Amino acid sequence: QVQLAESGGGLVQPGGSLRLSCVASGRTFSSYTMGWFRQAPGKEREFVAAFSWSAGSPYYADYGDVVKGRFTISKDNAENTVYLQMNSLKPEDTAVYYCAAGSSIIASYRRTRVDAYDYWGQGTQVTVSS
Repeated sequence: QVQLAESGGGLVQPGGSLRLSCVASGRTFSSYTMGWFRQAPGKEREFVAAFSWSAGSPYYADYGDVVKGRFTISKDNAENTVYLQMNSLKPEDTAVYYCAAGSSIIASYRRTRVDAYDYWGQGTQVTVSS
């Protein structure tokens, strides 16, 4: 089992920045996929960003169209932590943000799918408002 714990959410003004963190604990995998999704009230869960990692393989990230150029996903292997740096925030970015993990490499075309991931965190609220 893998446990994911998100933090870093809060209230921010439009144009501001936040950095979300996701700490993973429990079972470890030599290859894995980590992602961020978000869900606004009354809407479906939406893909934000993800990457797959395997030793010796190129690392690259995918982003949802609505966040490209503003959000950046990154990782700290030593801390078992994945980050989501969010810049130029807009009111429409308001949502609960969820960290997700897959226990293997997920092909790029599938990383946007909720059902591609094995583990989920509890979520952290991000509110963008003046």
